[in-house]
Amino acid sequence: MDIVTDQLVQLKALWKNKRALAFQALNLGMIVFSALMIWKSLMVYTNSESPVVVVLTGSMEPAIIRGDILFLDNSFTEPIRVGEIVVFKINEREIPIVHRVLEVHVERNGTQKILTKGDNNNIDDRRGGIYARGQAWLDRNSIMGRARVYVPKVGMVTILLNDYPYLKFVVLGVMGIFVLTSKE
Repeated sequence: MDIVTDQLVQLKALWKNKRALAFQALNLGMIVFSALMIWKSLMVYTNSESPVVVVLTGSMEPAIIRGDILFLDNSFTEPIRVGEIVVFKINEREIPIVHRVLEVHVERNGTQKILTKGDNNNIDDRRGGIYARGQAWLDRNSIMGRARVYVPKVGMVTILLNDYPYLKFVVLGVMGIFVLTSKE
């Protein structure tokens, strides 16, 4: 409780010094814009609209569990292979899906048709109703990227913030107070 009281006292003193408040607001803006620049740079480098994803379900257990973070690469230099873990998006669904490539068919014109399945699922995604109505295969444009690196359980923070929306405001509020009251 003493830390919170000290922070509130510092916040009151900071309000008195408008110049220091403006400086802290600029620092906060720089942090936000730096994070956005890093995200956009990752998008360009990985050729993926979402270079980092959090696994939200247990469909890939035991290989990848709920809360793991995946770093994606969507380079077209090599074809997608059976056994790779890919993240794909279906037109009718808002949230991307993380599953393993089960089959790959190459058509005469060289395009790939891909069938996926979650490791923890009993049937493939076509029969399991994951794909859009009438869709039998994924095409290369549906693939957001293939998993190259994963960090275990770090994404649980994101899951908690989505499961408990009020927690998001508490965390943001506390972070804002610490940024505005820090001396450096």
